[in-house]
Amino acid sequence: MRRLKKITIQCIIGIIFLSIISLFINNLLINISRSGMEFSFSWLNQTAGFALAETSIPYQPSDSYSWALLTGWINSLKVIIYSLILATIIGTIAAISRISSNILLQKIASLYVAIARQIPLLLQLMFWYFVAFLNLSSTPLKLFDSLILISKEGISLFGLELTVEFTALIVGLSIFTGAAIAEVIRGGINSVGKGQWEAYRSLGIQDYLGLRRVILPQALPAIIPGLTSQYLNLAKNSTLAIAVGYSDLYAVSDTSITQTGRAIEGFIVLLISFLLLNLLITNTMEIFNKLIMRYNHHE
Repeated sequence: MRRLKKITIQCIIGIIFLSIISLFINNLLINISRSGMEFSFSWLNQTAGFALAETSIPYQPSDSYSWALLTGWINSLKVIIYSLILATIIGTIAAISRISSNILLQKIASLYVAIARQIPLLLQLMFWYFVAFLNLSSTPLKLFDSLILISKEGISLFGLELTVEFTALIVGLSIFTGAAIAEVIRGGINSVGKGQWEAYRSLGIQDYLGLRRVILPQALPAIIPGLTSQYLNLAKNSTLAIAVGYSDLYAVSDTSITQTGRAIEGFIVLLISFLLLNLLITNTMEIFNKLIMRYNHHE
């Protein structure tokens, strides 16, 4: 009887879901019919005709819309990868600082987390772009024997040239997401029993070594799900790149839709593209989680 009840509930949910999908498709076809345009993606092969301020692969206005969208997709991927790395470093440092015995570090880390999480990301991006970087002098500020050059044109980091738009974007995304990551990591570390801390300390192991070799390996299974969620949020938040003039996937897609009038097809391409980005992040984290579980099992 209980099994029949479960099957009935599943069938009802399935019917509701299919009904919603059918309604969505029906409305889509009606809107296409009203616009007088056939549902087609042939426009992707047409000449884009617009320039991009920044590209990671060769691109010319004479290239197709599909190549322009691919260029934007790669630009988005570049921003996401850089920001994920920097946000993870910032979040890890902040999390460890918040649980350290140093009161000053605790207060600084707590203040950072509180401020970064309370101010909307869009405002933070505008601050870094318009206030922090565009107000710099045109004469580069030289750091570490000219290995790092900072000016209003961007940053030269060990020979790697970063535009001011790209720099403002990854700094804003990293600081905002790093605060959330800090809380995820801190929660995971605190989930490890106090007995584990006492065990390595009784062996005379220093805290930084015990944290790296004993606590973090045990905390990672609890950290990774929350970390994956924050990484996905960062990927979605990267669409705010349009606010600082960076040519990401969303900005390129918006321009393409405006020029072609293919709003429905354009949004479908955009949705699929971001789905691929999110799947890439999710699958990578799943592989990492399996490696951690295997490592812990062997230990």
